[in-house]
Amino acid sequence: MSELPPELLLQAYAVGVFPMAEGRDDPRLFFVDPDKRGILPLDGFHIPRSLRKTVRRRIFDVVWDRDFEAVLNGCAEATERRPDTWINPEIRRLYLALHARGHAHSVEVRRDGLLVGGLYGVRLGGAFFGESMFSRATDASKVALVHLVAKLKAGGFILLDTQFITDHLTRFGAVEIPRDDYRRMLNEAIAAPVQFDVAEDDWPSVEGLLQELTQTS
Repeated sequence: MSELPPELLLQAYAVGVFPMAEGRDDPRLFFVDPDKRGILPLDGFHIPRSLRKTVRRRIFDVVWDRDFEAVLNGCAEATERRPDTWINPEIRRLYLALHARGHAHSVEVRRDGLLVGGLYGVRLGGAFFGESMFSRATDASKVALVHLVAKLKAGGFILLDTQFITDHLTRFGAVEIPRDDYRRMLNEAIAAPVQFDVAEDDWPSVEGLLQELTQTS
């Protein structure tokens, strides 16, 4: 089986489809174009009050792109609640290649120097496609999501794609929209001028997001 070029993967994202595998041990990939697409509206993001307190306490150190591969491995590892994942070797190869080209990014959550959670995804213009997250400490992946949303909002992003929605994501405001609406939003997002600097301190943006949510809740 020939290897898929990373550039083709970016082209797929640009037209609204994304890759998956049946399982970690299945070498094949297939592309998905669902009738309903999960998104997390950046202006409709919700943070539960208990999580706001955790974020404000800053018990975790949050950085970007320091160890993308470790985050990818964390998302692929088996847990009691998730005995199998769709991150097979080909998915791993492709996203490592996208990261090397500056298109895939990781949010890394650390405590006492140890990686305890995070998420990764793909960026095209003003669109961010969230791929997967993991947590080895209470609220670690949720804190990563807060930092992601804060950076995207501050940078002028338009779209945070979650692919599908889960009960977990709906608590943060995730919704489903029809495919045609998604594609219109995607086209606008890809063409949008945005700011995105992984070396920039997230905390001012996070504080601004928390303040905004406090005033509207």
